[in-house]
Amino acid sequence: MATQIFVNLPVKDLTKSIEFFTRLGYTFNPQFTDEKATCMIISESIYVMLLVEEFFKSFTKKEIADTAKCAEAIICLSSNSREAVDEWVSNAVAAGATTPNEPQDHGFMYGHGFQDLDGHLWETMYMDPSYIQQEQPASEVSA
Repeated sequence: MATQIFVNLPVKDLTKSIEFFTRLGYTFNPQFTDEKATCMIISESIYVMLLVEEFFKSFTKKEIADTAKCAEAIICLSSNSREAVDEWVSNAVAAGATTPNEPQDHGFMYGHGFQDLDGHLWETMYMDPSYIQQEQPASEVSA
């Protein structure tokens, strides 16, 4: 069973990406950082490898997605409160991100997101813990 996740994302300018995510409060593992890549620490088990596009291409024969035209994925992280959701997105926008969508309020779940400097889509959501404990069918939890 997997115990950690490493999301790999291509970036155009590694320095700018590091500056952007630093403004959101993230840190980086210096052991896995050089001019081609960095390891952004999300939590003790979640990491994002930001890879310069040429280096990213060495891992796949596929084209890198043009995020101006399509979405390759939406990376969603949990938050501890509705206020934390808003603060995270506000900090991202202040650092240069855009918000392609309005916040989504489903009562028991609240989320919002941003598009980073390279067009990658990030979201965060807060879910009322009392709702989670009710073990709702998956079809009711889907956003």
